[in-house]
Amino acid sequence: MVIYLNGRNQIMGVEELFKGTLTSSAVYPREVVKKAISNEAAALVFVHNHPSGNLNPSKDDLNITKRLKEAAATIDVAVHDHIIISRDGYYSFADHGLL
Repeated sequence: MVIYLNGRNQIMGVEELFKGTLTSSAVYPREVVKKAISNEAAALVFVHNHPSGNLNPSKDDLNITKRLKEAAATIDVAVHDHIIISRDGYYSFADHGLL
């Protein structure tokens, strides 16, 4: 999921961009950038779930977050957070200093 924010960090929209399987999901930074532009977003928050209940980010989670942040930066869009949710709670990349 992507949450699109305006310049005052107000939510302008929420959209499911990619759907994954039980253990993986393909995420394309190019598509995220296109959607950020079309939604006139100033900032983004990414959200995805871990059906396993494990809240720790995987190596793939860390890598895609880095790629998404770099891609968004090329169009002057900030990434405020990437949140992993599960039945046991949530994990915020921002809260853990990973953005």
